[in-house]
Amino acid sequence: MSITAWIAVAIFAAAYVLIATEWVHRVTAALGGAVLMLVIGATDAEHAFFSADAGIDWNVVFLLLGMMLIVAVLKRTGAFEYLAIWAVKRARGRPFPVMVILVLVTAVASAMLDNVTTVLLIAPVTFLVCQRLAVPVAPYLIAEAMASNIGGTATLVGDPPNIIIASRAGLSYNDFINHLAPLIAVLVVVFVLLCRVMFRSAFRTDPERAAAVVQLRERDAIRDPRLLVVSLAVLALVTAAFVLHSVVHLEPSVVAIVGGLVLLAVSRLDAAEVVADVEWPTLAFFAGLFVMVGALVHTGAVGALSRTIADAVAGDPHLAAMGLLGGSAVLSAIVDNIPYVATMSPIVADLAGAEGSTGGPHVLWWALALGADLGGNATAVGASANVVILGLAERAGQRISFWQFTKYGLVAAAVTVAISAVYLWLRYLAFA
Repeated sequence: MSITAWIAVAIFAAAYVLIATEWVHRVTAALGGAVLMLVIGATDAEHAFFSADAGIDWNVVFLLLGMMLIVAVLKRTGAFEYLAIWAVKRARGRPFPVMVILVLVTAVASAMLDNVTTVLLIAPVTFLVCQRLAVPVAPYLIAEAMASNIGGTATLVGDPPNIIIASRAGLSYNDFINHLAPLIAVLVVVFVLLCRVMFRSAFRTDPERAAAVVQLRERDAIRDPRLLVVSLAVLALVTAAFVLHSVVHLEPSVVAIVGGLVLLAVSRLDAAEVVADVEWPTLAFFAGLFVMVGALVHTGAVGALSRTIADAVAGDPHLAAMGLLGGSAVLSAIVDNIPYVATMSPIVADLAGAEGSTGGPHVLWWALALGADLGGNATAVGASANVVILGLAERAGQRISFWQFTKYGLVAAAVTVAISAVYLWLRYLAFA
């Protein structure tokens, strides 16, 4: 690598330490690192702002912005209060069953939509549920972020890296369902059991509060029925467009921003008040992170590391699959998994061609997808959904620190990746 590449790595490492230790705010660290990358020439305006592989992923930014607008309008209808009361009543006010309901809804919704959209919709419900039950909100939000990453792995549209992999490998929506959904169903069950252990201190029932909530009527929470009908109609159209991505050929970002702006226009609400609810610090953090990681891609640092992994496992299909799974999990915990998968995809394509049909034609792609998607659970900045959850929590005055998230994330990532390794081995390699 060049000297510039090594300096870029040092800047990224320093920014990551600042984010992890929280010596400075994560937005300041990310934007400061991005500025330094531009100053030293590790990237430039063309790559930082216009490159699909080495710059800001505007699809993610505008997907977030559009869904944030929809959520900002929807919360004014009372819909989230309705869902919160419904969930608590179904669980009879018991904290752990409430978490199970929220985790399952998050995982299933993330498979149909995408993980970022899902956490934006489920987080407001969670704040209200925890407020009603007087339980700490952090464990529920952390569990939902992880559930979204696990559930999103099951389908082509559930996690952005899957779309990149499908395009490069020629995989269909049904391919992901057939090969990954059975494993993800198992992982969701395992994760629910993990939650019972990891967050056990949060499951303290207050009988009086539980009884009071059970007596509430969901219908009374709805404040604006007309706006609710309009909001749900727009959300349904947006959801349908997400699911029919391969048919309508519209990027999720376009669908989300159009849906958000249309809903804002027809809502008759004060636009300034709605826009003020957008998580602008989270969007700024993503922009800075994308520029930093893009600089590592542009200078060849990520590519060099990816090729090192590929060279180490070439010639051995079993080692290649396990190496890709583990290596991708580790790297995706540190850098955003979108540029990582974009960089790694051509290398995996070469490896898959060289390995031929041993272990099945797509085993290496499944290893890459599982490692990149599940490894993102390991740290607070490993996946887009994690960053969004941290931003929402901070805005609500319920701040979640980097290590508070990561100490649980490391356990969840290690367990789910280990089970994935067994699955890949048994289904594709052991009897090949």
